[in-house]
Amino acid sequence: MKIRRHIIPMSLLAAICAVAAPIKKNVADEVAWIVGDEPIFRSEIEENYLQARQENANIAGDPYCVIPERLAVEKLYLHQAKLDTITAPESQVAAGVDKRLNYFIANLGSKEKVEEYFRKPIPQLREQMMELMRTNYIVEQVQHNLVKDVKATPKDVRKYFSELPADSIPYVPMQVEAQIIQINPRIPDQEIEDVKARLRDYADRVNRGEIPFSTLAIMYSEDGSSVQGGELGFHGRADWVPEFSQVAFNLSDPDRVSRVVETEYGYHIIQLIEKRGEQVNVRHILLTPKVNSKDLSDGVVKLDSLRKEIVAGKFTFEDAAQLVSQDKNTRNNRGVMINQQNGTNRFEMQDLPPEVARKIELMQPGDISEAFIMKDRSRNRDVIAIVKLTERIAGHPANLSDDYNMVKGMYENHMRGKILTDWIENKIKDTYTRIAEGWDGCDFQYKGWNSAAR
Repeated sequence: MKIRRHIIPMSLLAAICAVAAPIKKNVADEVAWIVGDEPIFRSEIEENYLQARQENANIAGDPYCVIPERLAVEKLYLHQAKLDTITAPESQVAAGVDKRLNYFIANLGSKEKVEEYFRKPIPQLREQMMELMRTNYIVEQVQHNLVKDVKATPKDVRKYFSELPADSIPYVPMQVEAQIIQINPRIPDQEIEDVKARLRDYADRVNRGEIPFSTLAIMYSEDGSSVQGGELGFHGRADWVPEFSQVAFNLSDPDRVSRVVETEYGYHIIQLIEKRGEQVNVRHILLTPKVNSKDLSDGVVKLDSLRKEIVAGKFTFEDAAQLVSQDKNTRNNRGVMINQQNGTNRFEMQDLPPEVARKIELMQPGDISEAFIMKDRSRNRDVIAIVKLTERIAGHPANLSDDYNMVKGMYENHMRGKILTDWIENKIKDTYTRIAEGWDGCDFQYKGWNSAAR
């Protein structure tokens, strides 16, 4: 469960609990490459290799060729950033590092285990991650500036698709388009009061010094942050829903716990850890009132009655969605479900909520399901829904009539890649580079490195 307003797109490490493999020992540091007036040291390459192995990152080729070339390209981008006066906002960098460190702590179990895994103390690891994230931000901004004007016309897309080799045309798995009506069953007032009372009791116990807030969060909080004692890391106001942010940013005493705060995710109490400029780090405990079985049954009966009226033609599914549905993501979109991964209304079956997928699997276009109970995973609560299968598109090789947006995206990605490749290779021509003996026998991705010192 998240209390953030948005899910922040961030690449999380795929195998954080993997055992780090040993690497070739660095006997004596040496300069492997020179790009402009910037050296790339063997130790830097070894450090990047170790990090890649710890993160289980795929390296396509010899790491002692791939990694130094990647570092060299990075230096070209950073040089351009200086010319363009591009810098990274420190508050954003710090927030990103805190999120990642919190992720490590949650997955490995403690700060001590993180230090053991990465073989360095948290402050040193944090500083290294700050530099890495700062560099990544700057590089991404330079790349964005280079490709921001890429726009595809229908003529461009048709030409690109017509020239694709047959074995490069992707196969599109079966997809569906669907609409949904969702209602939230009534939660008894007594259940809400019981949740508030539990949170007030937790707050009183912490305020009296009987027990640490973090211990209660580990024991009772229903948020994913419970594994790290409810700690959320540094965030700005816009990162959380307004009700939570307003209370979190008004806290001033780390020894006192907030009043009970209601958000769309449930009820919280919050404890301040630290303020840093326009960001704050807090702990929280989240409890979500539960729907009882009778109210779930009543909700199913209500939606089944609505379904019968739609099937009887009294009104359309679209009109019912706008009038009845309590799903804020689809209510004003006539019930049309949007795939958050690609921004379209098409889903592969595995991308649907599992309860919806099980219903749709047995339906034909135009069918409306009977009412069913599903889990709203963003809020960790049961809801009632009916779905309509609008269209089922059989698996097929991509074509322009059915898959124009996908092909358009392929073309735009192709053009962005070409622009960046051309820019890098032109930059190489204009930049002094020298590759030390023993590091130069590689089949590099970009042309021009092997033309010796210029």
